[in-house]
Amino acid sequence: MNPSRLVFCLLFTGAVAATAGERLTCPDLATATPVGNCPRESDLQYTFTGYCSDDRRMYQQDTAVCTDYQEYRKLKNVVPWESADGAFMAYLSCELPADRIKAARASQVAVSRQGKIIILACHYDQGITFTHRSRRECTVVGDGHCAADPTACRASCE
Repeated sequence: MNPSRLVFCLLFTGAVAATAGERLTCPDLATATPVGNCPRESDLQYTFTGYCSDDRRMYQQDTAVCTDYQEYRKLKNVVPWESADGAFMAYLSCELPADRIKAARASQVAVSRQGKIIILACHYDQGITFTHRSRRECTVVGDGHCAADPTACRASCE
């Protein structure tokens, strides 16, 4: 094969792959892992004082979580998790045991937009949502309800 044909074939293959789109399937949480550590109780108490004493926050009437330490703790006692391939992530409560997270099954997939970012949200039982963010246009494959078959929780991104 001559070199110019080889270059053409390589370039053409890349162009076809780029236009073919990407199929994303909601991850199996059995292989998901936490990316950090849960905050210590002493850290939460320390940051509660700093977060809730911010004057700017008080003037903006954003005081709901500052009236009760337990509400603040619910908001901030989280750790990031990611799928095995790193494509999806979630901030999950440290109160939720890892074995329950790993046992959760996908039930629904949805696409939304936040500015120029497309958010593909995979909803699981236990109130868990893993998201994938992209600048590519994504559409749900099927009706988005996939509790009967979690592998059917898919989207196509162009």
